[in-house]
Amino acid sequence: MTRRSVVFQAPRRIEVNHDDIPSPREGEVLVRTLVSGISAGTELHVYRGDISEGVLLDETLPSLQEPFRYPATYGYASVGEVVDDGRRVFAFQPHVSHYVAREDELYDVPEDLSSEAAALWPSVETAVNLVLDARPLVGERVLVVGQGVVGLATTSVLSRFPLGELCTVEPIESRRVASERCGAGRSLHPDEADEANEANEASDFDLSIELSGTSSGLDCAIAATGFEGRVVVGSWYGDKPLPVELGTHFHRGRIRLISSQVSHIGSPLLSRWTKKRRMQVASTSLANLPSAELVTHRFPVERAAEAYTLLDQHPERCLQVLLTYT
Repeated sequence: MTRRSVVFQAPRRIEVNHDDIPSPREGEVLVRTLVSGISAGTELHVYRGDISEGVLLDETLPSLQEPFRYPATYGYASVGEVVDDGRRVFAFQPHVSHYVAREDELYDVPEDLSSEAAALWPSVETAVNLVLDARPLVGERVLVVGQGVVGLATTSVLSRFPLGELCTVEPIESRRVASERCGAGRSLHPDEADEANEANEASDFDLSIELSGTSSGLDCAIAATGFEGRVVVGSWYGDKPLPVELGTHFHRGRIRLISSQVSHIGSPLLSRWTKKRRMQVASTSLANLPSAELVTHRFPVERAAEAYTLLDQHPERCLQVLLTYT
């Protein structure tokens, strides 16, 4: 038996390499992967070549601390079994069939949580971080632009707050349906949102969260946000230049743009909201997410190239795509 690893050889070129299964050293355990989730955000930037070589992708995760360059391994949503005792664990590991890790790098998967649902854990952790950075208030009108997996998870977390309104914007109809299943009061097509903004019927949200990964999505969030409102930007655009409308509405409206990224939490929460605590909250929040509906495709790891092609060329057909290793 050999270890199978997904390798990004170059932009839009995926190979599955075989090498020896590693042996754990003292203080480490060997984990056999069951499933791993593909990120349709940052990971597609890696796949498409939208990231400059030399960039540190995530200095907080051991597997992503080296400067990026092709060929590269990537991924951070791995669910597997500890070989010695059969425990199911989650780890921020790349797409690989076997790996060694220290115990403090592993998170035990709750017994009542399926392995497929556990692969959504980092997406929900991102949603928890976004909401902590956004700090929604009682009775606020909140808009979430973009209803991919992270957007849906964010909608689900926000739906448990006593908000005045929770609205979402998403171009793909099936995702709008899923959005309302996750707790949105209404989910609009971008054209509907634009028409409402032009008629001054929707530009009074107190808080907007942008998760579309597009400049038009960010423009939509800014346009819909009212005077002295705030826009939390959760998308990462890689190296792409971003044309954004920062005209009269943004300028005179005193709109605040807030960057949010899951590796860190902003002050003054930093001292109390540790990574472990945020992961625990995300674990609880997973129970409220219709994960069985969000996982739309499964590919054996040997067919990883097909999985990335699907996400890259046909995002309207899929949400969460998993790689399987059995």
